[in-house]
Amino acid sequence: MKFNFYKTSVLAIYIALSSCGNGEKANEASGTFEATETIVSAEANGKILKLKINEGDQLEKGQKIGSIDSTQLHLTKMQLKQSGKAILSGRPDSKIQIESLQKELENAVKDKKRIENLVKGEVASQKQLDDANSRIAIIQSKIDALRSQLGTTTNNLNAQSGTVGIQMEQVEDQLKKCNITNPVSGTVLTKYANEYEMATIGKPIYKIADLSTLKLRAYITASQFAKIKIGDAVKVNVDTENGGSKAYSGTVEWINSKAEFTPKTIQTKDERANLVYAVKIKVKNDGALKIGMYGDVVF
Repeated sequence: MKFNFYKTSVLAIYIALSSCGNGEKANEASGTFEATETIVSAEANGKILKLKINEGDQLEKGQKIGSIDSTQLHLTKMQLKQSGKAILSGRPDSKIQIESLQKELENAVKDKKRIENLVKGEVASQKQLDDANSRIAIIQSKIDALRSQLGTTTNNLNAQSGTVGIQMEQVEDQLKKCNITNPVSGTVLTKYANEYEMATIGKPIYKIADLSTLKLRAYITASQFAKIKIGDAVKVNVDTENGGSKAYSGTVEWINSKAEFTPKTIQTKDERANLVYAVKIKVKNDGALKIGMYGDVVF
């Protein structure tokens, strides 16, 4: 009887522990780690002259890692510079061209004053004074017309020079894009191109991701959906080599408001038929976490 009582007690304890374990599992979800991956593509056409990266390299934001041949762009820039100089050299010197008419106008004004004095002394006629005034008006009209013409010519040449300036800025922008500059800090995951290969605009060169913080994408049931909210602190368990597990602190960063069928990564067809909600949990990486690694989250 004592033996049977002992067996019964052990069985009861086992059932109780199993029940507790199942209760904890109800608040668990599984998923895989992922990172925000950025594919860096070429922004210029030409041969890749330099590309100093390898898979696994740590890169900083703004770090120059390579260059694309820019010989033709430099030649285009030089050509545009000469065109701009030629256009500006054609601008008329308004002061010189108007100077002769201005002197003629000054002489006409002097003549008018002299005739005015003669008219007062009744030596000259009113017609001579009228002719002097007409001469002044004609010369002034010529000056105004010439000034307008020279101004129009100058404005047109300035506009042409401005167009060349815009083309120069476009070439400068294209020259900058011949420098391959890393846009985000992170680790090079995949290298798609090598030195001396031809690059075209939009061709992928490498893929990079910040692995200092990974995101566990997990799926929760409708009952779990009501228990968590964005910003909640959770625990994430990851299997280790020796068969144990390692716990990490995580923060719920995103919860999908729409339900979806369980992804095909879930093993059984019955589970894949269930509706679940995707969540993302941000976890600080100590170097042991890898993209694609499985993890369990406890809410």
